[in-house]
Amino acid sequence: MTQQIDMTRVPEHIAIIMDGNGRWATERGKERSYGHQAGVDTVRRITTACVNMGVKYLTLYTFSTENWNRPATEVAALMGLVLTSLEDEIFMKNNVRFRVIGDIQRLPEEVQQKLQETMDHTAKNDSMTMIIALSYSSRWEITKAVQDIAADVKEGKLNVDAIDEKLLSEHMQTNFMPDPDLLIRTGGEYRISNYLLWQIAYSELYFCDTYWPDFNEKCLQEAILSYQHRQRRFGKTEKQVEEENV
Repeated sequence: MTQQIDMTRVPEHIAIIMDGNGRWATERGKERSYGHQAGVDTVRRITTACVNMGVKYLTLYTFSTENWNRPATEVAALMGLVLTSLEDEIFMKNNVRFRVIGDIQRLPEEVQQKLQETMDHTAKNDSMTMIIALSYSSRWEITKAVQDIAADVKEGKLNVDAIDEKLLSEHMQTNFMPDPDLLIRTGGEYRISNYLLWQIAYSELYFCDTYWPDFNEKCLQEAILSYQHRQRRFGKTEKQVEEENV
């Protein structure tokens, strides 16, 4: 399948909703935390695969603001997994820079500290940037951006007429990276779940039934092949795009 992929047209930025960990574990008679642990192993495999294919940004939906409503035992297990997964040397082995987006202040202090240490430790890596969305939701992000802009207007630092799409994007948590080219959701659900709503305005969407712990390099390649068979028009007609590519 690798031979079918046009390596000159690999998505620069892939975002993934890693869904299905809990159901994968339940179907095997295990606790949901067992599925989350298996999901961490998938993160390692897919990170390496993306680096090898030349992907420059990989953003993973790890824990939403709504996930705080889950049972306390599951939340604690997820926070523990964040700590142990950040011990992995996959970042240095693959020359991957680590970043995080989300309402980080809500996280346990030891998790906040570990996140910062990992970001500092990998800051000079440049093969790919891997971003985890942790305690994140798009509505929270957009609301915060609007609040920050409103504060600047109130303080006289910004004129209302200066507010445009570019300014809003600059106030988003994702202002250091391009918008996703491809959004993948595993687990058989067909919704976005409050993830990067501003940024995926023109992203290609790919849904698959495979639970995240079973998602492998072949699954990733299938998603990229699907992406490459589409024509990205960004509001233009097919003819306009074809003429531009001549």
